[in-house]
Amino acid sequence: MTTTRRSDLQKEAQSLLLQYAFFRWENAVVIAGSLLLTVLYRRPIPGWPAWGWLLLGVIGVAVIVYSSLTDAQANAKILVDLMQQEFNAKEIRDEKLRQEVEKGMEYQRRIEQQIQSQRPGILRDRLEDTAGQLTDWVANIFALAKRLDAYKQDSLLARERASVPKEVETLEARLKLEGNQQIRQQMSDVLAGKRTQLEALQALHTRMHQAQLQMDQSLTALATVYSQVQLVDAQDIASGQTERLRSDIQDQVNRLNDLVASINDVYNYRTEGLG
Repeated sequence: MTTTRRSDLQKEAQSLLLQYAFFRWENAVVIAGSLLLTVLYRRPIPGWPAWGWLLLGVIGVAVIVYSSLTDAQANAKILVDLMQQEFNAKEIRDEKLRQEVEKGMEYQRRIEQQIQSQRPGILRDRLEDTAGQLTDWVANIFALAKRLDAYKQDSLLARERASVPKEVETLEARLKLEGNQQIRQQMSDVLAGKRTQLEALQALHTRMHQAQLQMDQSLTALATVYSQVQLVDAQDIASGQTERLRSDIQDQVNRLNDLVASINDVYNYRTEGLG
């Protein structure tokens, strides 16, 4: 997901928030109460206008709508709910990986809430840009988790990792004892293919081990960014703190992106198997 995609989700979230603001049950109670009072208790005091209760109802609804639209927690929750539809942790079968994706989404939710609570201005604009990068970060965490999950569930590769080393060992032993030159040549060709397969399996296993370590490191870094975002204030704009934060985040995004791309070169996680 790109920053542009995040902007699209923000627009969708604002639309949903507007619907939520207007269709809250509290509004229904206020409207029903004002109509009921208009009919049953039209003039509670002398000089009370006939439309008095209706006016109070409109004011009450306006207050509820305004409080809903400015509710940072509700705004952040709706946005993150949309992101969770985009990065559905339930698609991850491995429990540990699923928990890691959920943890990344939780940091994203908290950071979004922190940003939404800021007053409009330069600081909030800078943090909005940072949030766009964080969305790319979480997207890469999800992409990495999908590939790790597929690898862990790949029963064919698991069998090959167990069987191919034994096959290589057996072929090497047989080759030493074989006297027929033609058969030796055929066995050598088979052995070369098995060694190539073994090297590919070992390289993929190493890549996936690195990916798991990078996943753990990236979540730790995301937790650090969450702490830093909480401490950012207007003075940090002038000091360049926000730019350094953006640079650190972009470095994480690029690192994960390169890792996902390198896995794609050697492993097709959709069909499961070496690329």
